[in-house]
Amino acid sequence: MIKNLKSNFMKKFIFTLAFATLLAAGSFAQKFAYVDSDYILGQIPKYKEAQSELDKISTTWQKEIEAKFQEVDKLYKNYQQEQILLTDELKKKREAEIVGKEKEAKDLQKSKFGVDGELFKKRQELVKPIQDEVYNAVKKLAETGNFAIIFDKSSDLTMLYANPKYDESDKVLEQMGYSKKGTGSGNK
Repeated sequence: MIKNLKSNFMKKFIFTLAFATLLAAGSFAQKFAYVDSDYILGQIPKYKEAQSELDKISTTWQKEIEAKFQEVDKLYKNYQQEQILLTDELKKKREAEIVGKEKEAKDLQKSKFGVDGELFKKRQELVKPIQDEVYNAVKKLAETGNFAIIFDKSSDLTMLYANPKYDESDKVLEQMGYSKKGTGSGNK
């Protein structure tokens, strides 16, 4: 989550810097376009398969983690019921067992869903190559179409209005070898 915040901040900073540079240079004669990366990714079967696989993995891990926390909860409830009957030594032993099981559950959760956890690594493995392919297609479109800037409609850089005639999402899909399927933001 912290990496996403830093990434979003950097995107906004770079966008603002680039926009200010354009204003200062007075080069509004440049061509601008936008794409909708959510729409583009939604048209790519490999991306849908990757997302489906990530969802399955995530669900499996989440159930495993929930089972661990339920075990901790059960141990704690049993401890509360038996606490008055236990010696101080047994109390400490049970408390240590509960704390240990809770730590195991939290460590498992962190290893699966943490910042550099297995889900993050799996997402990098499955999704990043597709995102890189989209980026390269956008870059090629910018170079061949002489666009100074191509915005992403689906990012945090808010676009209050976007004229559909400047939407180049379908051209990005074409660059990648995909054809437009159904309706979406890329319709002209």
